[in-house]
Amino acid sequence: MKLSIVIPAYNEGKTIHLILDKIKEVVLPEGVVKEIIIVNDCSKDTTEEAILKYQSTNTDLNIQYRKHEVNKGKGAALHTGIREASGDYIIIQDADLEYDPQEYNLMLKPILNGFADIVYGSRFIGSQPHRILFFWHSIGNKLLTFMSNMFTNLNLTDMETCYKLFRADIIKNIQLKENRFGFEPEVTAKIARLPDLRIYEVGISYYGRTYEEGKKIGWKDGFRAIYCILKYGLFRA
Repeated sequence: MKLSIVIPAYNEGKTIHLILDKIKEVVLPEGVVKEIIIVNDCSKDTTEEAILKYQSTNTDLNIQYRKHEVNKGKGAALHTGIREASGDYIIIQDADLEYDPQEYNLMLKPILNGFADIVYGSRFIGSQPHRILFFWHSIGNKLLTFMSNMFTNLNLTDMETCYKLFRADIIKNIQLKENRFGFEPEVTAKIARLPDLRIYEVGISYYGRTYEEGKKIGWKDGFRAIYCILKYGLFRA
């Protein structure tokens, strides 16, 4: 089985080698191999140079590199990565260090045991470590998840999580439109409509960044998420 790891990257030149090192260290279950797909969303810093250097010095890793000639947004980078992925399963990985790739195996467990088609990693359940940061961010995340659940009839605890693991044939056949941070509510609404889909959730750790450390999502993205919850929850857009 092949696991495709899709990484959208924008201005992560200083740290992207660190997340790639962490992915390299992950030992997947026997019979599962990695494919890493990095999509550079027209970064203005040294992201491309850092990726190409890492690729050339780590030839044992299956790294596929793609780039956008204009900045299109995280969602658009994910669309490109999902389209290019050749694995049986696809997991989303941010280029920063907020999520721990060692937890791929936690995400894969319900898949490999034959229970799940899609697995969400939740920052709000389980006993894994969580960095204490922004009160209103946590309230906002929980509010967005609550609103999403109202329209999808799911009982997720963390709709906005980065860590989402999909069966490739499912996610590749969903028409995704949101180019920026609306990806999360859109994909959740659209998978919730599919019949007989088995969705699981597992607790993961979270090493959040401050804005000084490079965090990019802001309050405007929260309002866009509400719009997307309503748009894709009420209408089959």
